[in-house]
Amino acid sequence: MSSPRTTHSSPGSPSRTGSAEQVRPRLLAYRVMSYVTGVFLLLLCTSMVLEYGFGQTWLTWSAYAHGWLYMVYLVTVLLLGTAVRWGPGRMVLVMLAGTIPLMSFVAERRITREVRA
Repeated sequence: MSSPRTTHSSPGSPSRTGSAEQVRPRLLAYRVMSYVTGVFLLLLCTSMVLEYGFGQTWLTWSAYAHGWLYMVYLVTVLLLGTAVRWGPGRMVLVMLAGTIPLMSFVAERRITREVRA
């Protein structure tokens, strides 16, 4: 007797994504770091305008903060991407979203909607 076929939605079929227990905390970490990275990138842009446009240097610390936080953001994207089995190209695009002002907010909404679906 042959074994019954499993469909994509069958409980026994292999899933395209990791388990919910594995994905949920990684998605939360990604969402937090996406917002934090986006806010600090906006702060960095403001710092550059103030420094090069008006000679004010009181926000120069934001460059260091954004750099360190961006590294944490990269790790969270890597962890989430491996949990939901993204390809390398997809992970790189999401990682680059943290370098374009306001793009991390847009990417966060799209990624959250996609992963939760």
